[in-house]
Amino acid sequence: MDWINYHHLFYFWMVAREGGLVAAGKVLRLSHPTLSTQVHALEAQLGEQLFVKTGRRLTLTDTGRVVFRYADEIFGLGREMVEAVRGRSTGAPLRLDVGIANSVPKLVVRRLLQPAFALGLPVHVACHESSYDKLLADLALHVLDIVISDAPVPSGSSVRAYHHLLEESDVSFFGATELRRQHPAEFPRCLDGAPVLLPLENLTLRRSLNQFFARHGLKPRVVAEFEDSALLKVFGADGVGFFPAPTTVEAQVCAQYGVGVIGRAKGVQERFYAISVERRLKHPAAIAISAAAVRGLAGSSMPPGA
Repeated sequence: MDWINYHHLFYFWMVAREGGLVAAGKVLRLSHPTLSTQVHALEAQLGEQLFVKTGRRLTLTDTGRVVFRYADEIFGLGREMVEAVRGRSTGAPLRLDVGIANSVPKLVVRRLLQPAFALGLPVHVACHESSYDKLLADLALHVLDIVISDAPVPSGSSVRAYHHLLEESDVSFFGATELRRQHPAEFPRCLDGAPVLLPLENLTLRRSLNQFFARHGLKPRVVAEFEDSALLKVFGADGVGFFPAPTTVEAQVCAQYGVGVIGRAKGVQERFYAISVERRLKHPAAIAISAAAVRGLAGSSMPPGA
């Protein structure tokens, strides 16, 4: 029996829905060549051309229209199947597949997922780390139940997904003992000219930090940039540079990495979201996570590190 690559099918489906590679690439935040390669791979597997170029536009061939109709049904049925299965009680542990964006601090993830383990029934949580784009694609394919990210669903996305705010936190800066000794000025002046470790330029937190530096006339020396927040902290623990992390996990960061707080970046906030294909969450574990988060937001005068 021949098996189809559903990732290839998904990208073809998005290109057809959006009306072209460029439009689909903007939605999925993937490059034109990457999408083109995926579509060509599906065409090679099927042995049929799915698009023809009409001027500067891609038009579905007769075969392409047939494949598109089936793809529409496949992804619709996939959503229905997941909802139907979750409505049944099998006695097996309740499985929650969670996608975690690389940029989300793992200490935050641990706290956000904790309510899933307090449901009073067996739960099996599977965590999948990757880039936000890949996670969003897997969410649309129903490989994942929810995605935890520091960014909401992109505006105008054709992937039918919704974001649910889980947490808001101020941002603190941390440093190893020797580094703090070498830069004794008060915060934030101690960052001027000092080595810092920052998220990549395309990440939400980095843009906010750049604005913070500009407001205070600071020119820190960026010695390394990271997508993975855990790796950033490992380098910070070695004294390579000062680094940011959410204020809500100050105590845990200090204890785990042996660093100290040098100050808080006033006006800089991180937000963390649960992304789902449902406007209203239906998975019991996801509901528990969201409900606990809502209670936390309602009483968000919690002390740092709580």
